[in-house]
Amino acid sequence: MRQILLKSLLTGPLTEDVPDATEVAALGSAVGAAAQARLGRSLAIREVDAGSCNACELEIHALSNAFYDLERFGLKFVASPRHADVLLVTGPVSRNMAEALQRTHEATPAPKWVVAAGDCAINGGVFAGSYAVMGGVEAVLPVDLRIPGCPPTPTALLQGLLALLNANEGRAAR
Repeated sequence: MRQILLKSLLTGPLTEDVPDATEVAALGSAVGAAAQARLGRSLAIREVDAGSCNACELEIHALSNAFYDLERFGLKFVASPRHADVLLVTGPVSRNMAEALQRTHEATPAPKWVVAAGDCAINGGVFAGSYAVMGGVEAVLPVDLRIPGCPPTPTALLQGLLALLNANEGRAAR
């Protein structure tokens, strides 16, 4: 027991550094302004776990913590796909989740975007080739944006949402 305690005291915490508040504020404000310009309102996000290990979900949930505070920028997570603009999908699409993901996409009103967050959502990641996995999100739905990472950081997620809103200024969403 003493060895474990000593080791934990000597190695220090394994968490990442606190994000730069000015960078996060600038990025969040840019995403909020882009959503306001593009949609005329705040951006509503429905997160769907299609079969992941939950690492991406932890980073997505970090967007709501005190450091990032997503809602102060006019971005919000919604419980129903009927209120969503963005489907933020994590994990490879398991065979058991394929139909549920398709139904969620059908229930989302236009304009809507599909974002594949994390390596598993992009190409199956470490689960690729498994008998229980259909592949990345693109095997089931058309994807508008891919955010790489295992898992992607909250800052990368915000940068991806900003790129999505800015890239779609010239075309209508599906």
